[in-house]
Amino acid sequence: MTIKKELLDILVCPKCKGELILNDKKDGLICKKCRLLYEIRDDIPIMLIDEARPLDDTGQSS
Repeated sequence: MTIKKELLDILVCPKCKGELILNDKKDGLICKKCRLLYEIRDDIPIMLIDEARPLDDTGQSS
């Protein structure tokens, strides 16, 4: 199961309040402005800034 579009439409980055996009693997939400990946675990987005992973130059989490 993947995150529902209705939920994705209302979620924003907790750091900058910017748009989030679902990554290719559908296991995380990416904020391009902050260059952070918020993981999705058991179909629940983990929207804690301290748990977000930074993205490298290729857009992959490190």
